[in-house]
Amino acid sequence: MNDERDLKLIVTKFLLNTCRLRQQLSLPVVQAAMVCVQAATKHPAEEAEGDRFPLTTGSVAEFYIEPMLPHIGDVDVMGHLSTQPAIPRGHPPPTQLPAEFHNYVQVYEIIDSHKPGYVYLQARYLLTECVDEDMYKAVEHAEEAYNLNISHNHTSDNIHGPAVVRTVRSGFLSTVDAVQCVRCLLWPSQAADWSTRHRIYGWPDSATVDHVVSNGCDVVDVAQTT
Repeated sequence: MNDERDLKLIVTKFLLNTCRLRQQLSLPVVQAAMVCVQAATKHPAEEAEGDRFPLTTGSVAEFYIEPMLPHIGDVDVMGHLSTQPAIPRGHPPPTQLPAEFHNYVQVYEIIDSHKPGYVYLQARYLLTECVDEDMYKAVEHAEEAYNLNISHNHTSDNIHGPAVVRTVRSGFLSTVDAVQCVRCLLWPSQAADWSTRHRIYGWPDSATVDHVVSNGCDVVDVAQTT
């Protein structure tokens, strides 16, 4: 039992000492960035005026041990639309939004579901940017406003959980897992315990946890079942 614990400590120390900072730009990271560029240049058909903002996540973004990167084989990309922010339930409509958001946006409210950790997104406000006043003004939806379905609605693509899996024909990367999400600029109450939960090895450290919480979260679709 002690040998198993010693092994875990050795592996943990190795990962913590080698996964903190990327020492050099690698080919998988460059290819992942190219995937994001391609996604950003494709105008979403469902949004007449919106833009998609992709972000590299998962192993390629977080796992920095160079000898292992060529064996990852895929890249995870999340993307949110510039016309769909979310807010925690009961929070007032935002009057300011980051520059990436459109001047006309549909704000969704995060609502509890019957399962812990799972939520609904309900249309709550229509925001219009008033350039002269340098702020957004809100019009509230009626009570019966519709819920948002975040799914990709791709019938021909390979679906893996909430992701659409696409094949890549060049380089180290073989597939792309693309996940559509809705950006929430505030940390919701449904995830309140994440920042305070017990962490056996103190990772991520408190500074990283505070940084994550201060940047809000992304809401993704539930894994599809057949």
